[in-house]
Amino acid sequence: MNQQDSQFSSNQLFLSVILMVAGAHLCNVLIQSMLTATYPLLEEKYQLSFAQVGCISLVYQLTASILQPAIGYYTDKHPKPYLLPLGMVSTTFGLCMLGLVSQFYLLLLAAAFLGVGSSTFHPEASRVARNASAGRFGLAQSAFQVGGNLGSSLGPLLVSLVVLRYNRQSNILWFIVIGVIAILLLCRISAWSARHLAANRHKAAANCILPYDKSKTVLALFILAVLIFSKFFYMASMSNYYSFYLIEKFALTKQSAVLFLFLFLACVAIGTFVGGPVGDRIGRKYVIWFSILGAAPFTLALPYANLWGTALLSCLIGLIISSAFSAIVVYAQELIPGRVGMIAGLFFGFMFGMSGIAAAVLGYVADKTSLQLIFKFCSFLPLLGILTILLPDVERYKR
Repeated sequence: MNQQDSQFSSNQLFLSVILMVAGAHLCNVLIQSMLTATYPLLEEKYQLSFAQVGCISLVYQLTASILQPAIGYYTDKHPKPYLLPLGMVSTTFGLCMLGLVSQFYLLLLAAAFLGVGSSTFHPEASRVARNASAGRFGLAQSAFQVGGNLGSSLGPLLVSLVVLRYNRQSNILWFIVIGVIAILLLCRISAWSARHLAANRHKAAANCILPYDKSKTVLALFILAVLIFSKFFYMASMSNYYSFYLIEKFALTKQSAVLFLFLFLACVAIGTFVGGPVGDRIGRKYVIWFSILGAAPFTLALPYANLWGTALLSCLIGLIISSAFSAIVVYAQELIPGRVGMIAGLFFGFMFGMSGIAAAVLGYVADKTSLQLIFKFCSFLPLLGILTILLPDVERYKR
């Protein structure tokens, strides 16, 4: 093995690279989360209906979801590390539009640019994190995800302090600095990824034999899709309408409601960080089981709680329900080995698509009925976690 090969050995844990990818994910999602955090301002300033708010989310989520599996499939065969900074350029441009435009259709276009940035970022960034993990896939995926979740929690906080506090849409433009920092960071990550790929090109291709027959693999993927549906349909109700729910039910100010949203999203970040390493240790199936079904008692209680009970329950829900996604992605990658980018793109894409559809549907229903009704309906979704019992034990097969 020559010096370059030893420097970029696939058996070496590159913690600094994982941390850089997590940091880039933080910046990427922080910018994207500003879209939903500005909804109270946009809704009041431009007299948007809940259905229109849902349509903005739908455009963002569908744009992010449609391209991701295709990009992941293509880059599995033809890795393109420099898609990372290019995707961040699209995200930063979408942020610029969000701070400047006033017409509804231009808000939709801004959401689309944010979605394109997400679709080019996630498959390749997930691959880089896995390549740097030295087999500790749950840890790497969890660190990657927690960066994103920290970004999604910091975004609303910063919007509350910088944008909503002054009721000024143009203050969003201050956050372009974060986009520029992320572009520079992703250029460095892309350079490392290109060198790592070159150093390991001589190695034998990964074993792509499926651990189970086709029908069992398809069934497992279908169950994972249902679990993603239950998790992210519920998460869409919280991320898009939790602040409106608090304003309507408890008469909170916009700024206070967004701070409660920040508290929920911060707990989501903590739960995500815990889920990956625990899955490496005890098995990903058990983490998936507990994460989705275990949140059900708290989601069922939330619509009937007072303000501080709602805050406590939302924190518990965020901690528990968020721990599953890293485990689901790594579980699926082990179910279909050799398709790291495609699986990451498929599941991130399905996550974004489901979140977008949920936002639009829930917004329409909220316009016709009430926000409290949609929170009562969504509280039953984590009960679908019982389907985890049908998943095969991939870790036991590997042993």
